[in-house]
Amino acid sequence: MEPSLRAGITLYTAGDYHAAHEPWEDAWLKLPDGDDERLLHGLIQFTAAIYHARQRNWSGAVGLATQAQTYLGSLPATHRGIDTVGVTAALERLAADPERIEREPAPPLLYQGRTLTAADLSVDGITTAAEGVAAENDAYDTAVVESAIEYAREEATGSESTYIGLLSTFVDDRDHRGIVYDRLRRHVERRQSRAEDVSGLFE
Repeated sequence: MEPSLRAGITLYTAGDYHAAHEPWEDAWLKLPDGDDERLLHGLIQFTAAIYHARQRNWSGAVGLATQAQTYLGSLPATHRGIDTVGVTAALERLAADPERIEREPAPPLLYQGRTLTAADLSVDGITTAAEGVAAENDAYDTAVVESAIEYAREEATGSESTYIGLLSTFVDDRDHRGIVYDRLRRHVERRQSRAEDVSGLFE
């Protein structure tokens, strides 16, 4: 659960409010009833409330913010590094005035008191976050991202970090994500082309 929790927080920090639910939902669906299940359920609704408010769907934002409070309000003040009291307070403010999202930044979602970026994640967390981005945006070929993830996992056992670095930037840098994706695609295509060049030579 921990890599998924941190991956979703990283996506939220990058401004990917909709994509943040992807890693949380995958983990949430596998959890039995309990505090962890309520935490992820509440965070999914929290980020959905932020997303709907930013889309000016005020009634949707209010409804989700109210539901999220139900799940998070039953948890200890801090659970899995999340200040549930702080998130619940942010939800209360959003429910009372969803248009505030146009006047101020989205509330931060902190992990152990600080924001997270891809640099704070394990390779599993980075790849989970990258999968979430690709799943939420048709501009990115999921096959390219999946290949890059496979190569990043291979790098994790060696000294190379090309794919890990590119995927980290792909997750963090929302403003330049298209450029980063193009670099990632070119690296993947070159590697696949080299593999095809030697395929069958020694058969």
